[in-house]
Amino acid sequence: MPNKRILLVEDYPANVLVATTLLEDFGYEYDVATNATDAISKIKSGNFDVALMDVELGEAMCGYEATRHVREWEKGSSARKLPIIAMTAHALAGDREKCINAGMDDYISKPFDADELRDKLAQHANEARAA
Repeated sequence: MPNKRILLVEDYPANVLVATTLLEDFGYEYDVATNATDAISKIKSGNFDVALMDVELGEAMCGYEATRHVREWEKGSSARKLPIIAMTAHALAGDREKCINAGMDDYISKPFDADELRDKLAQHANEARAA
């Protein structure tokens, strides 16, 4: 997957280590944002194919709010819609729908399965480039 860039939005160092190790193994380039404000800034200035967005960021703004900010910004700009995959430890009924309703495109629960993560990234990165 050359030239595919992922923005990892995660504030827990152990999860950053696991996710970035997998992204490297998958052959992706990546950048990390540890809070929602940084994530929004990087999305506005970066050229990412997919964002992996933790929904429970420890700062004032959660991943749901960050996603809503990104979607509003996209509406008012010429930017293409960035696929955002929610990452959450919650795997209860209704959690996926909450992510989709916030404007996210997909959902993966933590701890995530490496094959599932690779498949979702490939699917959304390819769709983003085709758009």
